[in-house]
Amino acid sequence: MSVSRMSPRDFFILIVMSVIGLASSIIVIIELYIVHSLPPYCQVPATIGGSVLNCAKVLLSPYANIGPVSLDFLAAAWFIVNIIFVISIALSAKRTAKRVLDIMFVWRFFGIIVVGYLLFLEFIILHAICIYCTAMHISIILDFAIVSYILFSKNSKIRRDILN
Repeated sequence: MSVSRMSPRDFFILIVMSVIGLASSIIVIIELYIVHSLPPYCQVPATIGGSVLNCAKVLLSPYANIGPVSLDFLAAAWFIVNIIFVISIALSAKRTAKRVLDIMFVWRFFGIIVVGYLLFLEFIILHAICIYCTAMHISIILDFAIVSYILFSKNSKIRRDILN
């Protein structure tokens, strides 16, 4: 794939953030919903800030779903959309890339808000941390920082190409 709008490094970093999050959500989906067991390393005997590493407590909590839909399925879909956005920005015409970049920023801002809520649930309500959720949270936070840099830094090659 030719990455015309962004450097191969920037493209790789943006894709990797979503792939890490997608992989984490897929592991949970496969283990919990297909194999019907907890994912590996879900009950590591450690505490962080008064919260214990315990995926079972998080993944099986009443907060793990929105209605009948698991947050893990929603996370997988969220990361897939991220990948589509990155590919679209890299390969689209300038006008389309600008629109997709704006939409991607809002999409990822929404992701940051959701992460804040999920961290509140894990640390304050459940007093438990899921390592797979944490991998997804870190991916979303780093991804948001990268997209913010792209949009707002005058040193961003993608921003210069799209906005000028």
